[in-house]
Amino acid sequence: MLKSMKCHPFSRASLRALSLSALSVLVPATASAELLAMLNYESKVGQPNRREGIAVIDVDPNSPTFNQIVKDTPLPPDFVAHHIYYNKDVTKAYVTSLGHTELYVYDLSKFPDEKTVVSVPDCKVGEDITFSDDRKHWYLSCMGSNNVIVGDARSDKPIVTIGNDGSSDKFIKYPHGVMLNDDLDRIFVTSTVNPDDLNDAGETVSVIQASTRKILSTHKLSNKPSPSGEAPVEIAFIPHRKPQIAYINNLYGGALWTATWRPESEDFTFRKVFDFAETGQSLPLEMGFNEAVDRLYITTAKPGAFNIFDIEDPYTPKLLSTIPTAGGAHHFVLSPDHRHAIVQNSFINLPEMDDGSVSVIDLHQNKVVATVDVLKKAGLTPNCIIAMPNGIRAITETNAAKPLANRRLRGP
Repeated sequence: MLKSMKCHPFSRASLRALSLSALSVLVPATASAELLAMLNYESKVGQPNRREGIAVIDVDPNSPTFNQIVKDTPLPPDFVAHHIYYNKDVTKAYVTSLGHTELYVYDLSKFPDEKTVVSVPDCKVGEDITFSDDRKHWYLSCMGSNNVIVGDARSDKPIVTIGNDGSSDKFIKYPHGVMLNDDLDRIFVTSTVNPDDLNDAGETVSVIQASTRKILSTHKLSNKPSPSGEAPVEIAFIPHRKPQIAYINNLYGGALWTATWRPESEDFTFRKVFDFAETGQSLPLEMGFNEAVDRLYITTAKPGAFNIFDIEDPYTPKLLSTIPTAGGAHHFVLSPDHRHAIVQNSFINLPEMDDGSVSVIDLHQNKVVATVDVLKKAGLTPNCIIAMPNGIRAITETNAAKPLANRRLRGP
């Protein structure tokens, strides 16, 4: 199935793919931490001398170096780094940018000393990336230019631009989440928000045939009259499920939907299956699964929480627990033993959702047991968290994103 690695995710196979010799250069020899995470950060709004960078932080609550930065590298202050993804081989880290028409691609064996700047001139407000299973291509969603860029995953050169063909019923608008399913030869793209005006939100998902790069269909994910402003944002296919089912969450609508593959007609049916308004939460963001694939995890940015669902029946997800974290709960990773979930609390530096901390949740006790606040104390806020290859193994297979640039350029 699909195993593209975004911001936080990668699998056991991915861990095996990266040699110990390569891992040894990622952190100082003195670092004894078992759980290391990479976080791209920026100054909180209102802080002088805006700065950006990528920090490797020990997030193991039992480590002697917990809450310490063990590696730090600067980024241009106007880059507005958004997400970090590993390629299929876990040899490169891709950093998307809301402020530049570029990708930064880091050689993990020499991180952070060696990177390639990839020019993507047709892409404005670069959001998410998904990778093909054959390791030949990547797909980058561009929320500010209403297109998806196809790149050569070996040379990291853009090769094709998937854009609108003028059809009124098949279109890409404000593309944010992008997810490739190689088995089905399909790419899902969500229509989220206008990065220049957060009040201008989409309500659809588009389905693209990966082999032909043609937009096959566009579907409204709302039961309200148009324009509903639901803002679909994230997509996650349930691993090992037949027929194949994807979850899609609506950012502004606060709802969870399913998309179910119909082999006989080679298309999808859509259904609303959960409403976060009934829980007093809003702005659902990241999604992921446990190893047994009987639990679905979803973060909500306001007031900030980590939600655990029983998905034995995928069409009737049962909310088992809501664990408060802090304002802006967003991306997360799991510890290798699945004892802890580590949640990054900041949603594009928005008021009341820019806490800047990282919450460590004990999944046996279902409560926060430790807080990583080294960035917060420095007046910084992280935009993404991803597991280091020699540390945390992430469990999600989603591929989403959310923007920030200057105060004018914003999006999820």
